[in-house]
Amino acid sequence: MIKDATRSISAEETASGTAGKGFVWSADVSSAHKYGERTSCPLLDTLKFFTLRSNSNLLITLLAIALTCSLSACTQKAADPKLHHAQDEASLPVVPTVKVESRVLNRDLLLPGEILPYQDVPLYPKIPGFIKWIGVDRGYWVKKGQVLAQLVAPEVEAQRHECEAKMLQARAQISEAQQKLSSARALVTESKAHYKANQDTYARLKKAAEIPGVISGNELEDWAQKAEGDLAAVQSREEIVKAAEAQLASAKDAEKAAAKALDHIKELLAYLTITAPYDGMITERNMHVGSFAYPPHGQAGYPPMLRIKQLSLLRIVIPVPEYAIDAVDVGTNISFKVSAYPERTFVGKVARIAHSLDVKTRTEPVELNYWNTDRTVDPGMFPEVIWPMKRSYRTNFVPSTAIYESLETPFVVKIKDGVAHRIEVRRGQTMGDDVEVFGNLQPDDLVAEHGTENLAEGMEVRPEAAKGKEPEAPTPATPQG
Repeated sequence: MIKDATRSISAEETASGTAGKGFVWSADVSSAHKYGERTSCPLLDTLKFFTLRSNSNLLITLLAIALTCSLSACTQKAADPKLHHAQDEASLPVVPTVKVESRVLNRDLLLPGEILPYQDVPLYPKIPGFIKWIGVDRGYWVKKGQVLAQLVAPEVEAQRHECEAKMLQARAQISEAQQKLSSARALVTESKAHYKANQDTYARLKKAAEIPGVISGNELEDWAQKAEGDLAAVQSREEIVKAAEAQLASAKDAEKAAAKALDHIKELLAYLTITAPYDGMITERNMHVGSFAYPPHGQAGYPPMLRIKQLSLLRIVIPVPEYAIDAVDVGTNISFKVSAYPERTFVGKVARIAHSLDVKTRTEPVELNYWNTDRTVDPGMFPEVIWPMKRSYRTNFVPSTAIYESLETPFVVKIKDGVAHRIEVRRGQTMGDDVEVFGNLQPDDLVAEHGTENLAEGMEVRPEAAKGKEPEAPTPATPQG
C-alpha cells in the first residue's frame, strides 16, 4: 500500500534530493482509473491516488501508519455488508416526493365579457323628408308606440293629392257609365217590346193570309219588315249595353288602381311619423327640427335620427375557451361583476350557446340574459364573469413545481423502488397550487416535488416525503354499482 501511495514521486525529485522536504497532497482524478479499481474504503481510495511530495522520513512513517489504520477500518467495513449497504444508501441524493392525487376538477374561471342591450335599433325615416317636430332627446325613456318625431315630405303630399283626384275622376266615370248602362238597358227593353208586338201581329196576319182574299200580300210583307227592323234594333241596343258595361268596368278598375295608389301614398306618409318599436331609452339624437333626413341606402357612416336601446334586458356575451365550453348548459346561473360596483355580484342565466368556435381565438360565444330591473348595469361596461369549470370525472393532480418544462415535452419524475423515471405529461387545468396532468401516472404514485433535469432516467435516489406533504392512507374506492 505504501508503495502504491508513493508511486507518483518523480525520479527528478529523488535525484535532486528534494524528496522529503515538505509534502503536497494533490488529487488526480484520472489516476483513480489509471491505477486500478476502487476499494470499499473511500479514505483508502483517496490516499491511494494522491501524489505525495516529501523529503521527510518522519512524515513518510506517519503516512504509513495512517494508511495502515485506514486499511484496517476498510477491511472491517467490507466484512459487514449491512453496514456497507446502509452507508451506500445514505450517500444517495435525497429527493422530496409527493403523491399523485385523484380529484374532481372544480374551480372558477374569470373570463372577460361584453355587456350589450338586448335590442339596439337605429331609427331612420323610410322616405326622405324634413323634420317637422321631434319630442325626445338622449336619456329619454320611451314606451312602445310612442311618437318620437314627425317629418314632412312635400312631394309625397303632392302624390297623395294626385291619387285622390284620380279617385274622384274614376268615381265620376263610374257614375256616368252606370247612367249610360241604365239608359241602354231601358232602350233594349223597349226595343224588345216593339219587336214582340210586331212579331205577334205578323204571326196573326200570316195565319189569316192563309184564307185567300183576307190579307193582301203587301200588308203581310210590311209587317214582316217591321218585325225584322225591331229585331235589328234590339241587337243594336244590346251592343250599346255591352259597351256601357265595359266602360263601367273600366271606370271601376281605374278607381281600384287609384285607391291602391292612394293607400301606398298613405303608407309612405305614415312612415313620416317615427314611433318607438319597444320600451327603451334614447341613447342618440343626431338631428333637429328642420333637418333633412333620409334612408341610409348603404351609406356607411350616415348617422340615424335617433337610436333606442332596450336596457331592461341585457345580453352578457362571453368568449368561452374550448376546454371550458362543456361546463354549463342553457339555463345555468352565472355570476359576474362590474368595476362600477365592485362589492356587488350580479347573476345572469345562460340563454344562447353558439355551438361554433371562432377559429382565430378558439373560443365559443355564450350569451347570458340579465334582467336589469333596477337599471344599474349599462351596456358597454366591462364584466368579469365567474365561469364554473367542473368535470364529471376524476383526474390526476400534482404540484405545479413537480412539472419540468423541457425543450421537448413537459415531464414529471416518478420515483419507484428508489429509481427515478421521467414520465411525459400534458398539462390540464390548475386548481390552487396543483395542476391537472395527463400521462402514464396512477393515483398515489410518488413523484419528485420539484421536477428537474438533474434527475436522470434510471438514477438511484432516496425518496423522502416533502414537508407538509406526508403521505396519507389511501381513501378506499367507492363501490360502483
